[in-house]
Amino acid sequence: MSLDKDKAVALLNQIMELELAGVVRYTHYALMVYGYNRIPIVEWLNKQAEEGLLHARKAGELVTLLEGHPSLAIGPLLETHQHDTNSSCSIPVGDILRQSLAHENEALKAYYQLLELAQGKSVMLEEYARSLIVEEEMHADAVRKMLRQPCGVAQ
Repeated sequence: MSLDKDKAVALLNQIMELELAGVVRYTHYALMVYGYNRIPIVEWLNKQAEEGLLHARKAGELVTLLEGHPSLAIGPLLETHQHDTNSSCSIPVGDILRQSLAHENEALKAYYQLLELAQGKSVMLEEYARSLIVEEEMHADAVRKMLRQPCGVAQ
């Protein structure tokens, strides 16, 4: 059985679009955080944006490797527009994290689809999908941990 290159290119382009949307989303979030916890949160968000760009580039490289054309589109950019009641411009960190988790889950779905498509047909795409699944699972876990309340703190 051979790899369906058209489907692989379509999935890789979808991944590239999702990752580019993540770059924009995380960059936006980093600009929207205010308050005394700003610095570590902004650093984390900027790191996520940088990683998303690397992931998008890698997906685009694989598109061209498969003789496809990289998409110029970007995935959906959703924002709740629920801003903190004390400021007209700050997004509550909890909202940012929940939106980030939803984004990570969308990316995970696409990577799992690519893994399923490539399984037994392309070791290279299998390994790529597996490695990105690990990274996205770790990102999702980090976000879930940030959303948890510390032990002994009432909600």
